[in-house]
Amino acid sequence: MYRIAIMGDRDSIYGFAALGIATYPVSDKEEAVKTLKFLAESSFAVIYTTEALYTEIADVIETYSEGLVPAVIPVPGVHGNNGIGIAKVRKSVERAVGSDIIFNNEN
Repeated sequence: MYRIAIMGDRDSIYGFAALGIATYPVSDKEEAVKTLKFLAESSFAVIYTTEALYTEIADVIETYSEGLVPAVIPVPGVHGNNGIGIAKVRKSVERAVGSDIIFNNEN
């Protein structure tokens, strides 16, 4: 059975434990890369990561983008949203549908 994990700074991820999601706090890039590799090689199908951490280890995350699992998904952390999460969703929708269907209501 596949599981779900989240990794990032402790303040951003500790609440996810209440949802039954395995939490992996990391404090630097080296630890994040090791943790991601461990999770990807274990039974984790979905790995959430804070957007800030996603930016730091994007090159390593890219190596997992072609496979079906794990899906590495950026989520906002307590330090704010930098737009990576919505950009990834937009790119996935464009690839699946062939068109950008997420409209910006600010226009």
